[in-house]
Amino acid sequence: MNGDPYRSPLEAADDRIVAGRAADGDTAAFAVLVRRYTPMMRAYARRILPGTVDLDDVLQDAFITAWEQLPKLEDPGKVKSWLMRIAGRKAIDRLRSTRPHADLADVEVPAPPDTAPPQRAEARAGVAALSEALQELPDIQRECWVLREIGGHSYEEIAEELDIPLSTVRGLLARARKYIIVRMEQWR
Repeated sequence: MNGDPYRSPLEAADDRIVAGRAADGDTAAFAVLVRRYTPMMRAYARRILPGTVDLDDVLQDAFITAWEQLPKLEDPGKVKSWLMRIAGRKAIDRLRSTRPHADLADVEVPAPPDTAPPQRAEARAGVAALSEALQELPDIQRECWVLREIGGHSYEEIAEELDIPLSTVRGLLARARKYIIVRMEQWR
């Protein structure tokens, strides 16, 4: 112990011990997990959500779910990735509930200052066409595409986030890209 009378001995314990105790109902152990992983979960959810307004609500929902589901966690040593998955799912759920679809019409495409109005109108029409094309995709393909192309997630992160195999992510993205390429051919 470092002499801090307020620091719990659990603070220095590894995840397996802390998560195991929290799963048994130890609220002090769960508080250690909250302090340990809130910054990382916040950063991760911030990458998914368009703004920070819902961030605290998403994290709170994630920790409530984690507290309720912790006894079902098979390997307490993997609590970090498990919490990150919960945070990601909660962020995606919030995104879905606030936006029934990924709407690219809200994305402002900055035009060079010397761009004439006809070129600006064409750029906006292109974004609108892409938004329509995305809406025609099956939900899971659209989610993969948005996480990859707009969110910048790796294939592995998408697989973990959506809880699907990596090979499925590759296939979904390939089909989504092929469809979008064909659908957007006139905008090339």
